[in-house]
Amino acid sequence: MVEFNKTKKARIAGIELGGTKAIAILANGTDICEEFQIPTQDPTTTLGKLREKLESWWTDHPFDALGIASFGPVALERKARDYGHIRTTTKAGWSGADIVGTLGASFDCPIAIESDVNAAAMAEYQWGIGQGCSSLIYITIGTGVGGGVILDGSPLHGQLHPEIGHVSLQRSKDDKFKGACSFHGDCIEGLISGPALHARFNQDPANVPASDSRWHQVADDLASLCAMLIYAYAPKHILIGGGVGIGAPHLLEMVHKRLPIILKGYYAGFDEQAAQTMICHPKLHDKAGPMGAVAVGLNILYT
Repeated sequence: MVEFNKTKKARIAGIELGGTKAIAILANGTDICEEFQIPTQDPTTTLGKLREKLESWWTDHPFDALGIASFGPVALERKARDYGHIRTTTKAGWSGADIVGTLGASFDCPIAIESDVNAAAMAEYQWGIGQGCSSLIYITIGTGVGGGVILDGSPLHGQLHPEIGHVSLQRSKDDKFKGACSFHGDCIEGLISGPALHARFNQDPANVPASDSRWHQVADDLASLCAMLIYAYAPKHILIGGGVGIGAPHLLEMVHKRLPIILKGYYAGFDEQAAQTMICHPKLHDKAGPMGAVAVGLNILYT
């Protein structure tokens, strides 16, 4: 990933395509000039409205690059026949949607796409908590659960990209919730995503008080995920974002207490304070996603 500084004022259009909402932003360098937000509906409606906004910006003054940060799974290998398409997804109607072709066909400029969580991790690596980190992980908990990984400055993808939300982990023996993932049942997305929490609590999780004991089971699942990521990637930071991740701060506090117990002393000196330092909310807060799209655009422009 290119190290670009804050003084470069290229005109960048960015699209953050999420499972619940989609955001288009226009930026001069890292300064956001305009923002446009719509709910994520069917592909024709959603991509059509985003393309119209991009075309209006282009007509006013052509942008230098377009960066797209999309929910997935999305094909990122440029040589792949389905590059820029959504692959099989839990979001109804979106499997096979051509994101790059639909959004980018009209524009004579460099265009790149990344997974939304890889892009958010890129933004945190460039401008947030992850500056200088050799290993950084961004977890978003919202409509789904996604994970982006930065290793030595580059987003990780190969055959596809990290699908951390669909890993299956050892669960608490007293947790009888069957999970809500249509593919895997009780994978981590099926246990702690927004829809999973709604099914687990039988109500909007935002209305469930922090004192409710069922949050301890959710915290146990998230702490188990963090333990797996620590063993696999030895990250400097694990950032927890997304509507659920940021909207339930008590969940992170529970994870900080639970994680050292799960690690069972394998990492010498890893205590609750170390967990607080490693696992935190993104510095860019809810701007990590849209700024990730800008990072994708700047990166393709300067490579």
